[in-house]
Amino acid sequence: MRSILVSVGALLISAAILLAGGGLLSTLVAIRAQLEGFSIFAIGLLSSAYYAGFILGCFCTPYLVNRVGHVRVFAALSAVTAVSALMHVIVINIPLWLVLRVFTGLSFAGLYMLIESWINEQTPNEKRGQVLSIYRMVDLGAVTAGQFMLTLADPGDYVLFSIVAICICAAIFPVSISSAKAPEGVTQTSLNLRKLFRVSPLAVIGGFTVGLTNGAFWGVAPVFVQQLGYPIAMVAIFMSVTIFSGGLFQWPVGWISDRWGRRGVLVIVAAGGALSGIFLWQYSSASVSMLLIGGALYGAFGMQIFGLCAAHANDHAEPHEFVTISGGLLLTYGVGSVIGPSIAPILMAYLNPSSLFAYTAIIHLLFVVYTFYRLSRKSSPMSDSDYVSIPRPRSLNLILRIDPRIGEKKKRQR
Repeated sequence: MRSILVSVGALLISAAILLAGGGLLSTLVAIRAQLEGFSIFAIGLLSSAYYAGFILGCFCTPYLVNRVGHVRVFAALSAVTAVSALMHVIVINIPLWLVLRVFTGLSFAGLYMLIESWINEQTPNEKRGQVLSIYRMVDLGAVTAGQFMLTLADPGDYVLFSIVAICICAAIFPVSISSAKAPEGVTQTSLNLRKLFRVSPLAVIGGFTVGLTNGAFWGVAPVFVQQLGYPIAMVAIFMSVTIFSGGLFQWPVGWISDRWGRRGVLVIVAAGGALSGIFLWQYSSASVSMLLIGGALYGAFGMQIFGLCAAHANDHAEPHEFVTISGGLLLTYGVGSVIGPSIAPILMAYLNPSSLFAYTAIIHLLFVVYTFYRLSRKSSPMSDSDYVSIPRPRSLNLILRIDPRIGEKKKRQR
């Protein structure tokens, strides 16, 4: 295990630096847009633009890697991200910011894809779960650190955007000098949503639900905290508490779903997501304690759905369908993440900031109803695959590689 960590150590360092910068940028853009007087609807569109670019990145990156290789693509996408971050403070304009968010989403999708594929290439199948658990800990810690970097300078100044650019550029260095062998080119796959829906309609609706809810959360939750009258420091604390709680409960939820069945646990976590949304809707403005308790509950429940849906879909799939299943789930998540940040701000503008979580509660409740409907239509199969936690889906490549049955399939083919 130690030799594996040594071989991927530089990659984990790059991932930590990159994710810290990305975590800071995501929240910073929403806060700065609020300070510049952008409407809440425009801020939601900025998040939608990011996820539109993210979807494009999942398709573009394999093509680029097959042309020029991992290291060159990593450097190129990092440069695009750093330039985009700095352009936010050079030209403050909504149409330009929308374009910048598309490029940022495209670049981050590719960067995640490259780091994750490189780590997986250096990891044997029997150690993959342990190494990816360490990677997820790095992910969680880095994104949390990024939130706290908000307190280093005034969001209305250029300094924080410069820090983002520095982080992104610095992430190139460990990868560039790493002696680890770069993985082979990624093969692009075709996605068939109609086939995926036939295999597991619940997983398709679940992925779309996560996009609608968590996409809105990542896009406008910082504005929600600000509009309640809390200081910038509280934005960082609220986001960090929610992220940490979401990561903390990934493994317990997965362990339970392996034994109780996916759909029953999906009902519980979706209902918990709805109740936590209602809690935040009603009590987030009462006190800091209520705000943070609500954030912790939302992370504990609302951020578990995608991993369960991915495991549920693969329980129904044949070995040759893994690629189609995984890619389709990512696409449904991306589509939902484009729509969600556009709907929630409308409610916040016409009602109140807390209506963000009234919106997520309604979506989660509708998913609970649909899950009960699926329970009445078909009995749940025995779990054929181990649950693998996916706190926040980022790349097609990661989802493909962490399915434990893919390694078994390769062994049989040998």
